[in-house]
Amino acid sequence: MPVLFYGDPHQNFDPLFDAVALHQPEHVVIVGDLDLQRPFREVLAKVIGQGVQCWWIPGNHDCADAAQYDFLFEDYPEGNLCNRSVAMSCRDGTLLVAGLGGIYRGRVWYPISGKKPVFNCREDFLAVTRPHVRWRKGLPLRQRDTIFPEDHTLLAAQKCDVLVSHEAPSCHEYGTVEIDRLGQEMGVKLFVHGHMHHSYRGHSKFGTPVRGLDGAEVFVVSPQDLTV
Repeated sequence: MPVLFYGDPHQNFDPLFDAVALHQPEHVVIVGDLDLQRPFREVLAKVIGQGVQCWWIPGNHDCADAAQYDFLFEDYPEGNLCNRSVAMSCRDGTLLVAGLGGIYRGRVWYPISGKKPVFNCREDFLAVTRPHVRWRKGLPLRQRDTIFPEDHTLLAAQKCDVLVSHEAPSCHEYGTVEIDRLGQEMGVKLFVHGHMHHSYRGHSKFGTPVRGLDGAEVFVVSPQDLTV
């Protein structure tokens, strides 16, 4: 059985429900921009109720307000794939899938334009953030879905078969070679990303296959698909 990847839903989960019924995956991975208006467990009840393991990374539309943040980060934290590699067991093998959630922002780091980081880690950012600007005594809500260099560092120390990100590798016109390099360090065999609402197949600078997903697009991968 495959792992099912789902492009930015933006509240549209019906194609996902149909795909789960058709493909019967053991894992579902959502690539960001869920735009939840209700708790994750409630929205995905049909999928979770079938025993399917659900995973997600945030996009740039998942921290618009406190309610939206809580519907995702607080309601289903065990599904957060950010900065970790998870062994997803399937009947025909196991896929190691890791997640790089969020987007790059110039306030912190915007490698898409070749700029060097302003802050390397969240601790440095907080050190210059005034108390009244902080949210829940931590990062401002707007920065909760921002990629910091430390996220790349954490992932680079791990291995995976598939790297799921919201941002794109360099083969997309709005992508970055920094994701290509991260994939090299992790031994990635396939990149899957959302954000651009562009369905395509490409390759990173180093020749690794890339699959860009359109909004609410389904893409299934079996461990055997990545067997060399």
